[in-house]
Amino acid sequence: MSGFKYQGPIVLAIMDGVGIRASKRGNAVLRAHTDFLCHALTHHYALPLAASGEAVGLLPGTMGNSEVGHNTIGAGQIPKQGIARIQTAFDSGDIWLSKAWQDAIKQVKKNNSTLHFSGIFSDGQVHSSIDHLFAMIKEAHQLGIKRIRVHAVLDGRDVAPQSAEIYLQKFQKFINTFPDQPDYKIASAGGRMVFVADRYESDWSIVEAGWRAMVEGKAEYQFEDPNTAIASLRAKNPNLQDQYFPPFVISENNQPIGKIKSGDSLIYFDFRADRAVEITEAFTVTKFTHFKRGKFQPESIYFAGLSEYDSDRHLPKNHLVPPLKIANTLNQFLASKQISQLAISETVKFGHITYYFNGNSYTKAKNEKHIELPSDQLPFNQRPWMQSAQIADQVIANLEKFDFIRVNFPGGDMVGHFAELEPTILALEAIDLQLARIAKEVDRLGGAMIITSDHGNAEELIDSHGNPKTSHTTNPVPCIFYDNTLNTKRRSISRLKKPGLANLAATITVMLGATDYPSSWQAPLIRPKSS
Repeated sequence: MSGFKYQGPIVLAIMDGVGIRASKRGNAVLRAHTDFLCHALTHHYALPLAASGEAVGLLPGTMGNSEVGHNTIGAGQIPKQGIARIQTAFDSGDIWLSKAWQDAIKQVKKNNSTLHFSGIFSDGQVHSSIDHLFAMIKEAHQLGIKRIRVHAVLDGRDVAPQSAEIYLQKFQKFINTFPDQPDYKIASAGGRMVFVADRYESDWSIVEAGWRAMVEGKAEYQFEDPNTAIASLRAKNPNLQDQYFPPFVISENNQPIGKIKSGDSLIYFDFRADRAVEITEAFTVTKFTHFKRGKFQPESIYFAGLSEYDSDRHLPKNHLVPPLKIANTLNQFLASKQISQLAISETVKFGHITYYFNGNSYTKAKNEKHIELPSDQLPFNQRPWMQSAQIADQVIANLEKFDFIRVNFPGGDMVGHFAELEPTILALEAIDLQLARIAKEVDRLGGAMIITSDHGNAEELIDSHGNPKTSHTTNPVPCIFYDNTLNTKRRSISRLKKPGLANLAATITVMLGATDYPSSWQAPLIRPKSS
């Protein structure tokens, strides 16, 4: 049995997108007035945790993200995931042997039709990689596919905010390497925040805009080529970030060049699920109610995802890389010990604190409850406090009802993605106020709170060239043990060589009195002293 004896709950507070960086330049974390966090850092045990690259199952040097961060925290282990898992399939050639790839090619050859691709069009490696798109186009060319259309979801979030031109140039340069000049073209495009890539059902009109451009050839704008589209729209608004680019289709003689038609194949090349699952539903679900699809029938095309995007509903049915399976998750282990648990966040991070935290599953464990608060529809830089107060209200209202509460405050990440210093500072100050409120009640009940993050972002809003930086970082994240109980005298610091997010699950269980955590887990950051 553990030597820890808490009268109150253990709270895991995840400040999404808050990393550690020494320089104040472009650092909203250091520039924010966060009295509570500053006091906690100086009066409680704290350490940095690795939250990128190999520490979260990614390739070395790859920035972390919310999906893999929550996966790793909730799994207690480091599964190979994200781009690392997908890259293995490409490097080995296993992807070309998958039934989904072979069937997508067969469909196009059989019908003399078009192979379509869609996904986030960059090398950000958070949701996708343009190199994967190029690899699939190259393989399709070798297999004799004559006509390919790409429906590009412009990024500007995991890469530089105005970099669409770079990726269009890369695409054209790649296509020009084929000596037979095949009919491979961009057919439609739009920014990820307004075109195709909604998540957590925040705004289905985003999905509808993408679907109508792809299937009906209808969009707000039409252009003769994508470069003209980017230049024209950028001229109208020089500050327009790629992620908010209005949808457009490419037309010749006033006719869209790339409508998805019966007998075609469509491969969605994101490997991450959250911004892929809704467009997957729009193309594959028969009883679909989120918008009208006219005479479209899902069975009329062959749809495949690079990976499975919903492990509970098995969407899509066809996927090129087998889904990641994570066993022995924290929520299931706590349930086996009859430990009650609650997950809370607002819509934009609700899936992370639930689905991803629970090993890519929407299924709740026994005695587990989830609370979702609706996110604002306005851009988050206009309301940077987001739902921080309402999230704290729910935490405080439930502290006496659950043994373990995990909560995600999205502001550092969601506001940080705008790469605007003042709004991000406000977001962090709002979170600090709410953490202070929660801490007061945790103290009253005799509990403790672990304050950490899933990846960096808000601490680095300007890149080395002085440009706005909207992407995540490879910086470590804080881990603060806010604990004013006598248990601090009963603990021993583990002194691990490379502590990371995977060490949190075992840490939480030993604080809750369960030391027989799964052997596959990483070691805890603290332990009870030997009696």
